[in-house]
Amino acid sequence: MSDATLHNARQNPDDFAVSISDSIESFIVAVTEVAKGDEPDSAVPFLLLEVSQLLLTGGRLGAHEDIVPDERYEPDTGPEPDVDDLRERFAALLDPVDVYSEVFDPYVPRSEPVACRISDDLADIITDLRHGLAHYRAGRIVEALWWWQFSYLTNWGPTASAALRALQSLVAHVRLDQPLDELDGLDTDSGVNGDGDEERLAEEAGKVMAAEIAGPLGLRELRGT
Repeated sequence: MSDATLHNARQNPDDFAVSISDSIESFIVAVTEVAKGDEPDSAVPFLLLEVSQLLLTGGRLGAHEDIVPDERYEPDTGPEPDVDDLRERFAALLDPVDVYSEVFDPYVPRSEPVACRISDDLADIITDLRHGLAHYRAGRIVEALWWWQFSYLTNWGPTASAALRALQSLVAHVRLDQPLDELDGLDTDSGVNGDGDEERLAEEAGKVMAAEIAGPLGLRELRGT
């Protein structure tokens, strides 16, 4: 089915649902495998690819007309699977570049950057996706599509977009041989400018040479020819 006609209600919703669910399940499986840490040298490039592909799926959901569930109230999907182990594995795998700064809504004037973690982002995204997948596997196809569309617009879409920017920035710093600024003291428990200083933390912190993280995180510097 052409993405250009996804808004057309006359398209077979089952075809769209199968495509969306396959993409989401593929992302969950792939990212869960990365979290095992068996191939740390390819972690960051692989996450960059997987999050990029997931956002294409999200874009299809966002471009689709509003999906209205069959029931007024969402059926109970049961207990949410625990993602703490996944979160902790990614926190260890991505150290020391797990924490980054992000502006939550670029359309809010004078928004202050907040501290985020890629590990938290990935765990939160998977939680949202699994919730919809539970509906899908129970045969509630429209409910699953509604949830994936709604949560894309309200939570996992912005979260994945922020994580993608962080991953892309990390790759760019290393490939372009630009030292990373150490986010010294930056944590999700406090604001980016928790000490009241208005200067950017990145300009105040010490330097971490890209070579120190390139190998462990599967990145290589580009060399001029």
